[in-house]
Order: sequence, then C-alpha cells, then structure tokens
Amino acid sequence: MAHDHHQHEHGHGHEHAHHDHTDIDWAELAPMLEDQAELYTPLYERAMAWLAKPQTEPGLVVDAGSGPGVVSCLLADTFPGARVVAVDGSEPLLERASERAGRLGVADRFGTLVGELPDALDELEYPADLLWASWSLHHLGDQKAALAAFAARLAPGGTLALLEGSLPTRYLPRDFGIGRPGLQARLDAVHEEWFGEMRAALPGSVDEIEDWPTLMTSVGLKPTGTRSFLLDVPAPTADRARRCAVTAFTRMRDVLGERLDADDRATLDRLVDPDDRAGLHHRPDLFVLAARTVHTAVRPV
Repeated sequence: MAHDHHQHEHGHGHEHAHHDHTDIDWAELAPMLEDQAELYTPLYERAMAWLAKPQTEPGLVVDAGSGPGVVSCLLADTFPGARVVAVDGSEPLLERASERAGRLGVADRFGTLVGELPDALDELEYPADLLWASWSLHHLGDQKAALAAFAARLAPGGTLALLEGSLPTRYLPRDFGIGRPGLQARLDAVHEEWFGEMRAALPGSVDEIEDWPTLMTSVGLKPTGTRSFLLDVPAPTADRARRCAVTAFTRMRDVLGERLDADDRATLDRLVDPDDRAGLHHRPDLFVLAARTVHTAVRPV
C-alpha cells in the first residue's frame, strides 16, 4: 500500500476514495499521484519547515508509505545532511521515487524499501531520526500496534510525524448552480460511512478513538506538537488544480456513486463531463482549499 495515494487524500476528503484496495494499477495511477502531491507541495513545504525547527540534523529520515516520492524528495531537500528512505508496498511507485530523486540531484542519499507497513520498517539498517507517515496509518487494521512498530524504529530522541485526520478538501461554492446546494457536505457524510466500512474490513481491524497524541503516548512516545497547514488555491485555478479536482470527483463518483441519490449522481456526472460547460473542466469558480494536520511525538532518550 502506498501513500501519496493514501495521501490522496482523505481528510475525510474524497480524493481518498481513490483507493479501494482491490486491483489497483499503481503504475497507471502514478502520474496522477505525482500531480496531486505537486499541487500540495506548498503545504508540505510549510510542514517540513515546522518539522525542521526541532529536528535540525537527522541522520536517517523515513517516509513510511511514500508513494511516488514527491514528499520523500521534499524531505531530502529539507534535511540536506540526511539519508532518506522511501518505504512503500508498490514497486512501480518506488521506481518513480528513485527517478525523481535522480532528477532532483539527491539520489546519492536516497534509498527505497519495498514492503507492507509496518513490517517493512524492520528491514531498515538503523533507527530513524525522523519518520514521516502521511495517511498510511489508517490503512492498517490495528493502528495502535502499527504506531508501536513505528515508535520501535525510531532512534532515542527521534521524531514521529503523523499526518492523519484533517478537514475535507473543498473545490466549489456551496451552491454552484447544478443540483441541490451542499453537494460536498453530502459527499462528506457518504464518505464517512464508506471510510468506516473500509476500516472495518481491514485485516485485524481494531476500533480506536482517533486522538492521535493520546495514541502516540500509549505506545511510549512523548507528543511534542500538533499543527495544521493550509493549501489555498483560489479561483480561477491553474491546470494542475483543475486536473486534481477532476480526478477527485471522478473517484468519488466511481467509489461512492452507488450510495448517492439519483440527483447527486447526475450532478457528479455533469461535473466530470469534459463537454459540459458547467463541469469542472470549464468552471471559473473552481478552487482548492485544504487543511492537513500533522502530529509529532518523540521517542524518549
């Protein structure tokens, strides 16, 4: 399982509906995953700057659930003295990550590790000084056990940076002239149901209260901060934001469509139709507004 694809976004935003975990061709999805992560780069850069203040010179930085490595390479850029290891279950995505590291000139201190989380972390040669996990944890049935495994791979004094939860991404005004106003709020509610069922179906699924600092405390870490970072791409948007919005709504229609009433399904069909002048391909009022929340904790020395 991979992450910029997990990353794609839930918040409980719906780009997350991207991955229904069956028969996914990650190589085919890779360009879209990269496109989206690149759109979110300003947000990630602010998160990295925040992480860099207390964590000045890590030796090993691990991106647990790296996807195609956009964030992994940002970590390499933020911490120029560190070795960065991208960990993911998808070999095609890790190949993209290595190619990106080569293009950006950080290949000499960039490695990849293919395998499922959290067990793949056991293959690390030495403990991590910073472990970044963005929307990879909620794809693991027993989140507390996975957090304990993450913590076990930290060096004493090392930091776990966990991106989970967050707010739903918004793309359109409440009333955008097609169908009933409030479509995105209704999609949120349907997505919450879908997400709960996805979690319940995971192997070894355990219900946890999603109080991430408390969970990190329960596995022996010491919480050090929580902060949210904003991506604000106002209308009218550039091509990348428009592509990402089309992808997000297409995935919502594919994954959540059967749960929606006929009116909302018809609205989604119009929004993703490239020939509909009221659709996402043409709308002047399309924007992207997202918040991502990062929780940090350290392994006591």
